[in-house]
Amino acid sequence: MSGPDDSGGVVELRVHGVSGASAAQVLGLGQTGQVAGDRSGGFYRVRRRGPDGTDVPGVTLEAYRWGDLPSGTVARTLAVVFLLPFMLVNVAIWMRPGNPGAEAVVKSLCRLLALTLTVLYVLAVAGVALDLVGWKCLASPDCLSGRSWLSWLSGRPVGLRLAVLALVPAAAIGLIWRVSCRPERTFEAFRAPDEEISASRLGTLGQWDAEPLVGRLRAIHVAVAFATLDLALLLARGASGASAATIGLTVVTGMILTGCVGLLCTPPLIDRAPGDRRLDRVTRTVRTAAIILTVVVVAHVLTSSQPWPEERELPGYDSTLTGLFVAQTTLLTALGVVLLWRQSRERSAIPLFGLGALVVAATGISMAVAYSAELIGRVADFLDRDAPTVEGVAAGPPRAFVWAIYGFFRALLITAIVAGLVILISRRGRRRAAAAIVARDFPHPPAEAKPRLRQVRDAIARARFTERLVPLAVVYGCLAGLGTATTTIGLLGQFPGDVIERSIGLPAAAITFAIVFAAWVVAAIILGLIIGGIFAYRTEPYRRHIGVLWDLGTFWPRAAHPFAPPCYAERAVPELVRRITYLVERGDAVLLTGHSHGSVLLAATVLQLPPQVGDRVALLTHGSPLRRLYARLFPAYVDDATLHAIGRRVGWRWVNLWRDTDPIGGWIFSPRPAPGPATTGDPAAAVDRRLRDPCDVVAPPGDSVAPPIHGHWPGESDEPFTEAVQELVQRLRGRAGPPGTSR
Repeated sequence: MSGPDDSGGVVELRVHGVSGASAAQVLGLGQTGQVAGDRSGGFYRVRRRGPDGTDVPGVTLEAYRWGDLPSGTVARTLAVVFLLPFMLVNVAIWMRPGNPGAEAVVKSLCRLLALTLTVLYVLAVAGVALDLVGWKCLASPDCLSGRSWLSWLSGRPVGLRLAVLALVPAAAIGLIWRVSCRPERTFEAFRAPDEEISASRLGTLGQWDAEPLVGRLRAIHVAVAFATLDLALLLARGASGASAATIGLTVVTGMILTGCVGLLCTPPLIDRAPGDRRLDRVTRTVRTAAIILTVVVVAHVLTSSQPWPEERELPGYDSTLTGLFVAQTTLLTALGVVLLWRQSRERSAIPLFGLGALVVAATGISMAVAYSAELIGRVADFLDRDAPTVEGVAAGPPRAFVWAIYGFFRALLITAIVAGLVILISRRGRRRAAAAIVARDFPHPPAEAKPRLRQVRDAIARARFTERLVPLAVVYGCLAGLGTATTTIGLLGQFPGDVIERSIGLPAAAITFAIVFAAWVVAAIILGLIIGGIFAYRTEPYRRHIGVLWDLGTFWPRAAHPFAPPCYAERAVPELVRRITYLVERGDAVLLTGHSHGSVLLAATVLQLPPQVGDRVALLTHGSPLRRLYARLFPAYVDDATLHAIGRRVGWRWVNLWRDTDPIGGWIFSPRPAPGPATTGDPAAAVDRRLRDPCDVVAPPGDSVAPPIHGHWPGESDEPFTEAVQELVQRLRGRAGPPGTSR
């Protein structure tokens, strides 16, 4: 840490992106640096830097490394993989439109959708324990053969079997409850000041204590989870004639579920200030009542003397699943209607067609359905031992899950086909635009540079495909919601093969094969996510690409689903604010440099700096997704007003470097070069600086390889970056803003 003797200068504080680079990599403190060649074969020299570790005299280099906050260990990284559906539906609530009139309704719908994921989680585990094992396998001698770990329950009364196996979903609820309560970091020590500094919503990130809200949501979700288990047991118990006790317990269960839904539908109540503890007591009381009710229900199932129905499947389970999918379809439809109704009428102000929250929520739900269907399908296959008859457990997963797998595969297949068509159709236009950029950057290339020019053109064309992902995401989200809707056909007792054969004449066997194939595709996707999570933690190239999803999802606090991974910004942003404030108060000026997602962290940080601190701060962003991604995905938090507020907070000492070859970062205020200082009065016009990438298409003297194409790669060692640092350092030392800025 810097001591008091080196105060009064300029500190360049670097914040890395999603690569999870080490501190030495962020600071560029390697002993050697490449001066020619490429990664396969190159020339290196010992780095020669100033006494402060930077190429700019009088500037002290410092790095903030946050890469281990979202993941950090293999266990936490894998937890993010399995909690991905919860994380996605939590992100959806932050993607609501900027129109304040839709905020309460969108919040309520997103929280109800998040609640359905908890219900699905419990039903999936209950489907394995109660339906497959307790109801089907324990009643089949073929299934029990050679399984001593199950045979001890064989021949026992049905009530005893279900009561014992109900401990499995109860333990699963306890596990996820425990995981969500366990703090990944002690964030309380990093709280920013309580006073409101910025009117921007992005500037409130990390300013408020999210734990009370998460605690309320957690209590509600735990109560609903236990009530869902109770409902599954009571529906099975009452299938052969409900007694007064069964009816009474079912009514109480319904009251708990209704009360929890009502709480989530009142955002002003659930979002109350942390100091208001009355609602906390209410939610804890509901949670305790649900736990006590579960004990009573299990005891009732165990001691009830009424005969149990003789059915192949657990009574009421399939209809409960289908009812859940109907509820999810209804909520998704309502969310889509609200988003379309409340969206801005200005076309340029409609990010993601106004359907960002719907797309991400539908994706999270379809992924959760796929997870659940795969769990039950794989367990059914394991218990069946490829039995040729349906006398054991060979009936497989419930009809609702069969329809869900079919809908998931259909959405994936159609989206892949549409993506292929979009790639083919847009290729000519993207290449034409890329060729124009290449021709402008390299107007008189030598003949031997043609192969390199084609590589540069293709890199720019690929980078421009990011904008085509918007309609593809909307297509998949709508198809995923439609796939959830088709599960309602399961209420009629029909399977996809039978319905399609009667409708269009396609053989049912072909549809059955497609569904089995889809199940293995889902398994491959889950396995790929697991492997990707491990490699994303262990290797930098994988982490650079896969880490985007993790870091984007865990950047936002848990406001919809309490079982989502914790938010690392609750520590990172206040910690940055505290460090910058300390450096300025001891007499330093601070130059903030952020790459990729690091620029988003710095944007939220700058908005929280006190005005007297912002006067001594400058900002350099490169590869920044603020405009290109965040303004599209989170219009309520990143818009023109927010971006201009950031510029004003640092006195417009802000430079943004971007490349046409970058598929993630881009311009913030304007893609066109800024006019001359004498001809503009808008300081925002001077922020963006486009970099030509690569710097040349022919090998420089003394080298045999043309300069590399950087794309989204950080460029702290490049000359344009150093020049921007020098410019901002001079402006910090002179306390002067760009031309046209009034102080």
